[in-house]
Amino acid sequence: MKIGVISDTHGLLRPEAVAALQGCEQIIHAGDIGSLDILDQLALIAPLHVVRGNNDQDAAWAQEVPDYLTIDVNGWKTLLVHDIADVPALLDPHTRLVITGHSHKPLIEWRGATLYVNPGSAGRRRFKLPVTLAVLEVLETSIEPRLIALLD
Repeated sequence: MKIGVISDTHGLLRPEAVAALQGCEQIIHAGDIGSLDILDQLALIAPLHVVRGNNDQDAAWAQEVPDYLTIDVNGWKTLLVHDIADVPALLDPHTRLVITGHSHKPLIEWRGATLYVNPGSAGRRRFKLPVTLAVLEVLETSIEPRLIALLD
């Protein structure tokens, strides 16, 4: 199963991001969405799992968007939350995949049997951080994560 993971769009969905997400069976947005229009555009590509980020908290359109989700991704119990600082309070011992955003810093890291993924920021460039998203090939017994650079 091919899963697209995007975060920190802050109201900007780049054409490069749309192209990179084509063919995904699901898309996960890890918060700081920026506008309902972003979700509408992503929903045209694949079914969505979405959480609010700190910059979405006061937006009327985002009041129905949860702060965190626990979902099943092809048999992998997954925690989706915007800020990694919130993970310890939400983490279940059976969670095998943790997806966060917020820092704008891409991360793919195994911590024991749990994969932590931060796709980085796909919106406006912040400082000198890269503009990225992630794609996960999720099989029953393995996950092959990769980052995709959207700008040089």
